[in-house]
Amino acid sequence: MRKFLVVMLVVVLSLGIFAAKFKIGLSLSTLNNPFFVTLRDGALDKAKELGVNLIVVDAQDKPSKQLNDIEDLIQQKVDLIIVNPTDSDAIVTAVEEANEAGIPVITVDRAANGGKVIVHIASDNVRGGMMAADFIAKQLNGKGNVVELVGIPGTSAARDRGKGFETQLKKYPGLKLVAKQTANFNRAEGLTVMENILQAHPDIDAVFAQNDEMALGAIEAIKAAGKLGEIIVVGFDAIPDAIEAVKKGEMAATIAQQPFLMGQLAVEKAYEYLTTGTIYIPVDLKLVTIETAK
Repeated sequence: MRKFLVVMLVVVLSLGIFAAKFKIGLSLSTLNNPFFVTLRDGALDKAKELGVNLIVVDAQDKPSKQLNDIEDLIQQKVDLIIVNPTDSDAIVTAVEEANEAGIPVITVDRAANGGKVIVHIASDNVRGGMMAADFIAKQLNGKGNVVELVGIPGTSAARDRGKGFETQLKKYPGLKLVAKQTANFNRAEGLTVMENILQAHPDIDAVFAQNDEMALGAIEAIKAAGKLGEIIVVGFDAIPDAIEAVKKGEMAATIAQQPFLMGQLAVEKAYEYLTTGTIYIPVDLKLVTIETAK
């Protein structure tokens, strides 16, 4: 009998060791964008390594759905919620509800404009925008007409990338920002918006798109207008399609973030906080050109 009890105790302890230590929610703005799919994969990879139960939900770029998703995670009594906001203002209510429930919140890639967040994990988007401006200035020898395609206006990523780009662009008096229009980080909208801009401004020399999806849409419009090779296009994110476009010479450059690493860091720091505490971790940026893409 005593031997049986000992065996049972060993089994129970073993189950405790292999059971997930924490249950963490990951609310993504959308999984209809390769960048966030890669971010999710990085988070899942780290969760598996740490033995964390990671619950992933897709807001489908709808702030109302994201709020509902997070409320559901709160009801499930997760230990921590990682949020990639659809809108930096709209997410505040959800963050505050998590705060009231005593659930810590981490934001990733995009920040929240309110509520208590223990750590924000992101690239330096302002610096990325500045890198794009400097690259365009160098390619155009400091002179030319430039267009900016803006992402979702309510996101910190759009705000910071635009701030960095426009601030740096002012350092080059010969560069003129002739058009700035929203395309919501969407490839189809990037195509439509760029078609309209080309009709209004046929003498464009360069385009900075605040993400690669819009940049790739803009390239399609440029192709249709017979101007491929005449207009420099710079994107942001370095998703696989963009890197292929750089290799082909269709896109001049893209600012490379590291979404897989960002997803890993989000879960790693969540785990760290739940056991010891955490700090803000910036993720390095890299410039991908036709030379480095190869």
